[in-house]
Amino acid sequence: MEVKIKNARLVLVKGDITEEETDAIVNAANSRLAGGGGVDGAIHRAGGPSIMEECRKIGGCPTGQAVITSAGNLKARYVIHAVGPIYQGGTKGEEKLLRSAYEESLKLASKKGLKSISFPALSAGAYGYPLDEAARVALQAVIDYLKTTEGIELVRFVLFDDRTFEAFKRQLTFLKPTIG
Repeated sequence: MEVKIKNARLVLVKGDITEEETDAIVNAANSRLAGGGGVDGAIHRAGGPSIMEECRKIGGCPTGQAVITSAGNLKARYVIHAVGPIYQGGTKGEEKLLRSAYEESLKLASKKGLKSISFPALSAGAYGYPLDEAARVALQAVIDYLKTTEGIELVRFVLFDDRTFEAFKRQLTFLKPTIG
């Protein structure tokens, strides 16, 4: 599924983010930048040890923020490590922190002059964020950014399974009228 927002394209695909050839891929990192399971583990395994070495030098990243490293053996040029919130019922500022993780990732990409970026569904796996809510926050953050900022030409959401892809598709269909 694809929509146009000003001069950019927002695309939803089902796939493996480690195979993406965009300028940057976004890692669903933890605040210690210590590697882990899911997307985080897959990116570190595919990218090799140089990514972890850079993460160790950076030291950490607060929830709702993002940092950037090279991409090691990946096809992308950079990995943006974004730290989404652990879902705690929705009363601990999770939506604001999740939105911020997407916005900060996009700002880093813009600052580096990157034209394309691929995101996973931040916080929607092990961090327990309800899928439809996570999709809505993610898509709204990206749409709002692309409406107000030039430079990024392609944002891809690379979603691991059918359930996640369908949730993002539902939310994008719902948000479509707000894009125009």
